Amino acid sequence: MARRRNSLTAAEARRIALAAQGFDRARPAAANDVRHYRRALHSVAVLQLDFVNVLLPAHFLIIWSRLGAYDRARFQRFVYDSGEFIEQWAHEASIVKASDWPLLEYRRRRYQPYKHSPINKIPGREAYLRDVFALVKRRGAVTSQDLPPLDGPKRKPGDWHRSLPRWALEYHFGRGALAVKHRLPNFQRVYDLPERLIDAGHRSRRVNKADAERELLRQAADSLGLATLHDLADYYRMSPREAAPRIRELVEEGELAAIDVDGWTEAAYLARSARIPRRIGGCSLLSPFDPVVWFRPRAKRLFDLEYRIEIYVPADQRRWGYYVLPFRMGDRIVARVDLKADRKNGRLLIQSAHPEPAIDLDETVSALAEELRALAGWLGLGSIRVVSRDGFSVALRRSLAVP
Repeated sequence: MARRRNSLTAAEARRIALAAQGFDRARPAAANDVRHYRRALHSVAVLQLDFVNVLLPAHFLIIWSRLGAYDRARFQRFVYDSGEFIEQWAHEASIVKASDWPLLEYRRRRYQPYKHSPINKIPGREAYLRDVFALVKRRGAVTSQDLPPLDGPKRKPGDWHRSLPRWALEYHFGRGALAVKHRLPNFQRVYDLPERLIDAGHRSRRVNKADAERELLRQAADSLGLATLHDLADYYRMSPREAAPRIRELVEEGELAAIDVDGWTEAAYLARSARIPRRIGGCSLLSPFDPVVWFRPRAKRLFDLEYRIEIYVPADQRRWGYYVLPFRMGDRIVARVDLKADRKNGRLLIQSAHPEPAIDLDETVSALAEELRALAGWLGLGSIRVVSRDGFSVALRRSLAVP
C-alpha cells in the first residue's frame, strides 16, 4: 500500500516512522521471551549504549518503551551470549546484529582515537599496544583492571578520566582487534578476541565499502520507514556526501521510493518495508537516545519537538531539566518529564513536567501517570514524588495521588 502512494500527510509520516520502530504493536503481557528481545532489537537495528544512570542506562529504557516490563539481566545475557548481537561503533557505541560485523569493517579500518586521547601521547605507544593485545591473546577475556597500570600524561580539566589500559583496550576494540564479551554489573567492558566471540562466517565475509554503505542505509531505511537523506546518513553516522550516491542506487533498485510529505522541505524516501497503520496506539516514555528522537531535526520535522539533552547545560540555563524524556501518546509527543531514580529512598522523582502545545490535558495527565507508575514498579521504586509545583505538575500529582 505504502509504495503505491505519491504523497503522504504529516500524520501518515508519523505513523510510518513509529511503525518502523515497532510501536504499531502493543506491548506484550509478559516480555521475557527472547523472541520479544530479538524483535525489539531488530526494529531499532542500532541500540545506542549510554550509561548515565540518573534514571537507568538509556538503552534499557529504549527496550522498555517497546516491551514494557522485562528482565534486564536476562536481556543482557541474551545480547552478549546468544551470538546474534555484538557491540560496535555504529551510531555511537551500540548493540548491532553480529551479521553487521563485515558491514562495519571499513569503519574499523579508519578508526582513530580522538586527537587528544592520552593513548596518543605516551612514549612507546605501538609497543605498549602490542603488549596489551598479546596479553589478551594469551590470557583470554580481560577488563582494564586486569592490565598492569601505566602512568600517562597529566590530565587537564575536562579530560575523560580513563586509565591508559582502558584507552588501549578501546583502541583495539575500535580497530576490530578486540570485541566485547560482556559487561560487568558496573557496566565495565570485558574484552576478548573476535574469533572467540563472533561467528567465523561473519568474520570471514568481505564487503567493499560501497556495498557496505548501501546495505547499512537500507537497514536504516527499514528502521526509519520514511526518511530524508540526512536522516538515513545519521543512523550509522555517515556523511551525507558519502550516503547520497548509495541512496540513489537504492532508489534504482526499488528499495527506496521518492515521495512527497506534507510540510517537509527536504526530499523524502519511503522504504520498501514501510507500513502505514491506520493508527498508532499506546504510550511510552522515550529515551534521549531513542532512534525516534535522537536526530533532532527529524524529531522537529515529525513531531514539532524541539529537544535537546541538558545534562551539560548549567542548571540556571536549563529550559526543561537535567534528564528529560519525551512522552509519546499515540502518534504524537504530548509531554516531557525530567526524571530521577532516588534509589536510596526508593522513589521515582519527577523533577519537572511540561506539556506540549495543543494537547488534551486530562487525557495526557492520566496516560502519563499510568506510564510513570509502571516505570516506577519496573525499577523497584516503591513511591513517586512530584517535585515541581507548576500547573501541569500539580495535575500530574493529583492523578498519581501522591503528596
